[in-house]
This record gives sequence, structure tokens and C-alpha cells, in this order.
Amino acid sequence: MNSILFEKARMTAEKLAASGYGAYFVGGCVRDMLMGRECHDIDITTDALPEEIISVFSGEKMILTGMKHGTVTVVTDGIPFEITTYRIDGEYSDFRRPDSVTFTKDITADLSRRDLTVNAMAMGLDGTIIDPFGGKDDIGNKTIRCVGEPEKRFTEDALRILRAMRFSSQLGFEIEEKTASAVISMRSLLKNISAERIRDEIDKLICGINCIDVLLRFSDVIVEVIPEFAPCVGFDQHSPYHKYTVWEHIVRAVDSAPADDLMLRRSLFFHDIAKPVCATFDETGRGHFKGHDEVGAEMTGKIMRRMHYDKRSTAFACDLIARHSRRIIGINDCKRLMSEIGDELFFELMRFKKCDNSAKHDFVREENAMFDRFIREGKRIIAADECRGMANLAVSGDDIKAIGLKGKAIGEALREMLSLVIDEKLPNDKKLLIEYAEQRWTE
Repeated sequence: MNSILFEKARMTAEKLAASGYGAYFVGGCVRDMLMGRECHDIDITTDALPEEIISVFSGEKMILTGMKHGTVTVVTDGIPFEITTYRIDGEYSDFRRPDSVTFTKDITADLSRRDLTVNAMAMGLDGTIIDPFGGKDDIGNKTIRCVGEPEKRFTEDALRILRAMRFSSQLGFEIEEKTASAVISMRSLLKNISAERIRDEIDKLICGINCIDVLLRFSDVIVEVIPEFAPCVGFDQHSPYHKYTVWEHIVRAVDSAPADDLMLRRSLFFHDIAKPVCATFDETGRGHFKGHDEVGAEMTGKIMRRMHYDKRSTAFACDLIARHSRRIIGINDCKRLMSEIGDELFFELMRFKKCDNSAKHDFVREENAMFDRFIREGKRIIAADECRGMANLAVSGDDIKAIGLKGKAIGEALREMLSLVIDEKLPNDKKLLIEYAEQRWTE
């Protein structure tokens, strides 16, 4: 528990209580407190009406953009806390937000509108837990279950379909059968949800401790929101290097990356999406996937732009995917790759390749020792400032211009000399490189 966050939240809730109103911590923060998990935000619910909340916190900084749905955000010592009046939701015509809300004095009625039992608990300032739907028991049984009828909950907000999957992945809980059945049968409702909201849930899902089971069990839901994955599900690679279908290989590669490395996990999530598109089979029936890395990078770029990922995240994923099948044999290949994509991305690619191999046959995984060696060599190259790019080359464009070359010829000369230096066919010495250039291009 974040003690500073909890202290500030308690101070905020106590102001409501001191004014005669009910005040409870509610939702995910209660779940996390009961599980001993780190809590990053704390929401408060109260029987005070929005206007009464404003009166209690008069003179303090407030954000009133949620007033329509009964939420006032109060900023206590720089930390924002959402305070929401107990409410009953009206119809959800857009499958996202209620068309109207009715305020109530009954906290159980308020909790009944929430998505999952583990998120439908409240805790009083004295530590008393209000748990009308068995959320505490479901935590103990490691179960994800909708509050009431799953079909009603998912019709109210279709994103709850992905939220159920996400919490199952993050918490390592099993989705109970009735809820799981509705997750699959009602997945088409996700077409009503914005790409940004879907994107954010997918990002959280793939970083969960239980992502393998969730992604394999609910592949139909993933295909619903990213249809390009449809051919990957069940696609037998017929390759001596692979023991899983394309989809299962993708899922297991994702899980092999550190759970807190979203950028790497996201890149792995998309990395083999083009394999079915590029597949050919020889006379023995063996599968070949020539060009799937570059085609996959192109497909990933289109998907990520459609889902409104930022440019940096999109470029990162596409750069890794486009090169993940690149053969690297020796140290000079490392230098060439560092020259091409930069030092930081080189190390990311080595880690990416290790994760990719981790989802293949055991004999392929033995290759990871080589990538560990390349990581060590890359660090040595940087420490020694060995030539691996134009910035490290001992001659510049001005040096080459001084011997008479012009325009494109300058860049071509520099690239040729860099390649020769990386391949150790020329020393990275300014005098000797200029002499080489003079002999090569001016005589």
C-alpha cells in the first residue's frame, strides 16, 4: 500500500465524514488492499450530492468535468481523488456510459452497478468492508465474476468484456464459466467501443501474469478487435523450429518478456502476425515464411495507427518486427546493426530475439547464449567507442569534400568506408582513410 496516497485519501474522506456524510473507499483500491497489492489510485464514494461535495471542499482545488455522472475530483496536496455520489445508472444506449444517473442513499445499490465482484466492494474509514456480492470470497477463490447477470453488465459497457479478461490476466484469476461464456458470445459488442479504450485494455492484458491462459482461451475476442490475427489462430507452422501454432507461439513469446516491459511485450504481440500471409510449403510439406518480418512490420504499423498508438511506440514495434528474423553471425554484424538502428534498439532486438526463441523448440533456445554474448559485446563496443556508425568514423563529410567529392558521392564514399572499417578491412584512422579516399575516388 502506498502509505502517502492512503494518508491523503483518508484526509479527504474524513472531511466528508466530519460534515456528516458517508465516505467509503471503493472499487479497485479495496480489492488491492485486501490482496496486499500496490495501490496507485483511490476512489471515494459518498451519499453527499455533488453540490454538497463542492461545499465541503470549498476553497480547495476541484475538477468538475464529471459532475453529470456525480463525480467531483478533489485535489488534496497535489493528489487528485475522484469522489462520486452513490448512484443508480440509467440505460446505456452507447454501450459505454449511462444516458442518465439517479442519486441514491443506498451504497449497495451503487455497488450493484459495478462490473466485477472483486471491484464491487467498499471500505469504511474504520476498515469495515461492505461486500454484498461476494467479492472477498472471489478473491480467496481467485475468481473473476460479473456482478449479477454478465449479459446485463456487458450490454451496459461492452469494454467490460475486455476488462474481465484483463483482470484475469493481471490477477492470475480464472473467469467463472457463466461470465466466460458471455465474454465470448457477446464479443461483437466491442465494435461499439473506441479504439483507444480497447488499446489500453489490450496493453494491460498482455502484461499480466496469466496472459497465456487468457489469450489462448479467448482468442476469438482478440480477433474481434484485431481481425488480422484470425489466420494466426490454429495455423500449424510445419517447421522444425516450432512446436506451437502461430498464435500460441506469439502468446508464449509475449509471456517470456518481463511483465513490466510493455514496449517489448507489445512488439512481440504483433511480431508474427504476417506469417500466415507469407506462408509457402515445399514438396516435403515444410513451412517457409520469407518476408514475414517486413510484411509484419507494415501490418503492425497500420494496426497501431488504427488503434491510435503514439508515433514513438509504433516506430519501436515496427523497427523490431522488421528485423527480428535478421541473421547475426558475428561481432561485425552487431556493429553493422548498431550502425543501422542505433545502440539502444540493438539491445532491444537482442532481447526480442531471445523471447522469440523462448517460444520455440528447446534446441533453438540454445541460440540465446549467442545473443547474450552479443549483448556483452555491444556493451564492450560502446565502452571502447569502437566504430559502428558515421558518428564514430574518423573522417567527416567535410574531409571528403576537401578532396574534391561532391553531392551524393560524399555520402556514398562515407558509407563504403564505414562498411570497410566495420569489417576490419580498413583501420578507423583519419589519415589512412583520407589516403584511401584519394586513391579510390580522385586518381
